[in-house]
Amino acid sequence: MDTEWDLMKPFVPMVGKEGHLPVAAVLMLTGFFLTGLFSINKSVATAPLLAIPASLELGFGSVYLICAVGV
Repeated sequence: MDTEWDLMKPFVPMVGKEGHLPVAAVLMLTGFFLTGLFSINKSVATAPLLAIPASLELGFGSVYLICAVGV
């Protein structure tokens, strides 16, 4: 059983620990920008194009921000 664990490679994340803060900043700023655009032009046509990506970017950005500050 121990030989299987010894042969496995360790997990390497796509974004390293030092990259969490820049990724969080980009996602949060883009999310706030898209939210502002959506609040200016509210229509059914712009909801899938602006509101959904804005909410996803704010959500993932907040998770990266939490990881960046070490919570």
